[in-house]
Amino acid sequence: MDVLDLSRWQFGITTVYHFLFVPLTIGLSVIVAGFQTAWYRTGKQEYLRMTRFWGRLFLINFAMGVVTGIVQEFQFGMNWSDYSRFVGDVFGAPLAMEGLIAFFMESTFLGLWIFGWDKLPKKVHLATIWLAAIGTNVSAYFILAANSWMQHPVGYRINNGRAELTDIWAVLTNSTTLVTFPHVIAGGFLVAGAFVLGVSAWFLMRRREVDVFRPAARVAMVVSLVAAVGVSLSGHWQAQIMTEQQPMKMAAAEALWEDESSAGFSLFAIGDVENGRNHVNLQIPYGLSLLATNTLDGKVEGVNDIQERYQAIYGPGDYRPVVGLAYWSFRLMIGFGMLSALLALAGLWLTRRGRLPAGKWAYRLAMLGIGLPFVANSLGWIFTEMGRQPWTVFGLMRTAAAVSPGADVPSVAITLVGFTLVYAVLAVIEVRLLIKFIKRGAQEELEPEAPVPALSY
Repeated sequence: MDVLDLSRWQFGITTVYHFLFVPLTIGLSVIVAGFQTAWYRTGKQEYLRMTRFWGRLFLINFAMGVVTGIVQEFQFGMNWSDYSRFVGDVFGAPLAMEGLIAFFMESTFLGLWIFGWDKLPKKVHLATIWLAAIGTNVSAYFILAANSWMQHPVGYRINNGRAELTDIWAVLTNSTTLVTFPHVIAGGFLVAGAFVLGVSAWFLMRRREVDVFRPAARVAMVVSLVAAVGVSLSGHWQAQIMTEQQPMKMAAAEALWEDESSAGFSLFAIGDVENGRNHVNLQIPYGLSLLATNTLDGKVEGVNDIQERYQAIYGPGDYRPVVGLAYWSFRLMIGFGMLSALLALAGLWLTRRGRLPAGKWAYRLAMLGIGLPFVANSLGWIFTEMGRQPWTVFGLMRTAAAVSPGADVPSVAITLVGFTLVYAVLAVIEVRLLIKFIKRGAQEELEPEAPVPALSY
């Protein structure tokens, strides 16, 4: 491997690892705020126990997300200095706004929430967790605005070989951002819903604290279903924008080699990438045209034809991403997301009218289901970023031109191994902390002066 390959691996590993914490933080912050709102309005101790129990898990995940996210920013200077020099004036603006506005907001009010239980009026204390949750989601918006500029550059001009910001409003209202943000937020709620459901299932299987974890599980399943609908709708809009702005990415996702009208949605394909053709392709008729254009006879561009057009526009080169990776990451993303939604739907049926499943299989499926939306989210980002290749900034800068000229193979290799080992240790710490606080349960999360309610099963 050369410096470029190692740098890509390093950034890919740290980014995918960091994004394991992001969607859970996004969704769980709002769920915790919802539980506290229910406690404030009803005064029921069960909601207080839910708030404190899930709040502890949220804080552990939030801390890990902050630690792992900082490493990404270091890499812009260490491994991708030519990229930073080219886009810094544009890319830095939304990131600076994220730090000065959103992260400052979420961290400040989260601190007030942590230490304000016995010091702030209940209404003010409730406001702090909501403001922290809002800050978390606003933070995601600014970061996605920066990423969306790489997918679809707007509001800039090229001056002396650098991109200079000319319209921050255009960057913040980028059409790519406007469809990506709801998709990512809905994905975050899908992750949080599966997490709350899986942890609750562990307690319900043992018939522990049913008065707390059955309502939590029901809330989680509703959240998951609503989020699944949101993911589907926003994903449909995102596919249309992607077809318009990055047709090569959509063509690779469908292994579509030639321009085609009334194109089918591929379910399973075996092809010859080198010669640009499929040997086997099982399709849903008209499905791709409907997804990409909202019409049954819409035209969708193919990989071979786009390659020819891009060579005419950008010069000689291979503008195809890794087609197999784009194709399967797109399908598996959809598949794992659908499985998560089906699991939530089945759970709502099994727990209707106060019921709980008698056998353990349902609980075990729910616990295994925690991983489904995590995998779907990770595959979605792998598809988004790998499908853009060979571009770092689409149409403006290729990835090969973005790597630091001063970086060498030994230094990047050493830091790659080092980061991977550190992240492995952090993963062990994260899991052990979560297991420790999960096993403690929600019983001790009562207010000190409140009597412990009798539990009947």
